[in-house]
Amino acid sequence: MTDTPDSPKAPRRRPQQRKQVLLRLDPSVYEALARWAGDELRSANAQIEFLLRKALAEAGRLPRDTGPLPRRGRPPGDSASGPPSP
Repeated sequence: MTDTPDSPKAPRRRPQQRKQVLLRLDPSVYEALARWAGDELRSANAQIEFLLRKALAEAGRLPRDTGPLPRRGRPPGDSASGPPSP
């Protein structure tokens, strides 16, 4: 008998984790990047990923199976969980 994904014996697949990369930047480049990120309401890390994805797409090198940029910040709430109306 073979294991199926619903079988209790089947190994569970862990969600794909985001890769961590150490990046060394000139301090003035980082400051300019951080200001730009702030102007667009992103973290410096999110700005770097945004720019890398854009460059890869323009060069035709962005893999087809690349998912969308993760949404950051507070998840959108429904009206029931928001502050009460006056």
